[in-house]
Amino acid sequence: MAGSEWIGEEEKKEVLDILETGIWMRYGFDKERKGVFKVRQFEEAFCRYHGAAYALGVTSGSAALKVALESLDVGPGDEVIVPAFTFVATYEAVLEVGALPVMADIDESLNLDPDDIPRKITPRTKAVIPVHMCGAGARIDRIVEVSRKHGLLVLEDNAQSLGGSFGGRKLGTFGEMATFSFDFYKTITTGEGGMVLTDREDLYVRADGYHDHGHDHNPKVSRALEGRSLLGFNYRMNEFQGAVGLAQFRKLDGIIGEQRKNKAFLRECLGKIPGVTFRRLPDPAGDTATFLGFHLPGGKETKAFQAALKAEGIDAVYFKENFWHYAPNWEHLIAWSTANSRKFPFTNPLYPEKAEYRRETIPGAEAILDRTLFLSIPVRMPRERKETLARGIERAGKRG
Repeated sequence: MAGSEWIGEEEKKEVLDILETGIWMRYGFDKERKGVFKVRQFEEAFCRYHGAAYALGVTSGSAALKVALESLDVGPGDEVIVPAFTFVATYEAVLEVGALPVMADIDESLNLDPDDIPRKITPRTKAVIPVHMCGAGARIDRIVEVSRKHGLLVLEDNAQSLGGSFGGRKLGTFGEMATFSFDFYKTITTGEGGMVLTDREDLYVRADGYHDHGHDHNPKVSRALEGRSLLGFNYRMNEFQGAVGLAQFRKLDGIIGEQRKNKAFLRECLGKIPGVTFRRLPDPAGDTATFLGFHLPGGKETKAFQAALKAEGIDAVYFKENFWHYAPNWEHLIAWSTANSRKFPFTNPLYPEKAEYRRETIPGAEAILDRTLFLSIPVRMPRERKETLARGIERAGKRG
């Protein structure tokens, strides 16, 4: 559970600062807050860490995706290429702005296959969302190269790989914009919460206004008298989220360091099992080690080994049958079941072709996820737990 395992006095201190000022909103009340701006500090630290120009705290990783898409001017009539293996929010955000998500294949990194991008392009394609899944980066250099060749925007969804890198460069700094999540399951957590990252001032200004009802955040006037150049909505991160995020962010490298040690231990244990191979990482040095992905020879063996591990008290995720992270399993997506009774944007006449999400269009994902399991890597793994896991994996290998 990563950051949620390391909640302690640091988070309490930051939250107490907010309680003492009594100002829980990130904007306004400058005199009363006595110089305490937790969300602002969190954003500044985030920029420094990534070597980026602008960061914007928002209410969730899902909100971050929508804010970024709005800022990139993606909307009705546009299509966005999205990998089949991702959390449902990536698709939902595209639909929320009135565009259509187009399902693309994955490669052996278990992330978006850059070679499938050209096959999914239509005259309506405007952007690509590579998702750095389960702790490790996609082939982001190649994805950006292909996208640039075809004039497509790149929005990195880095909800699951905060702190990761590719070629020594932080994930989230390759495209026009990037998004991050801080929900309870992520590498660091604020309970909920997210971040938008970009180097482009024009995109940041648009995102900044949109996420706060259009406020231009002019420091020279009071909040009630600020100007506005666009209509927006409310996706503001509050000061409590900023406070917890600030404390958690200081622990990020330590969290990743512990996970790497524990992942190496589990990899060594699994490596002794005949037939087990491991997920291919485009840059192993940039792995955040939040998950360990491994393969069996085929689907039958994979399910058998999953059952054997479960009998030993070890949970391994088989994402091919997961209801939240594999697009072909989302019956509501396939049925166009949006909250809108007219099934918009699927039925928008701007889209003459019927949107479909068929397994036949993603043969790579179907094949590789059929033989893949994941173990979640904890931050804390006492010696007793390591011994239990080692024995359990060994026995599961003999049984499976």
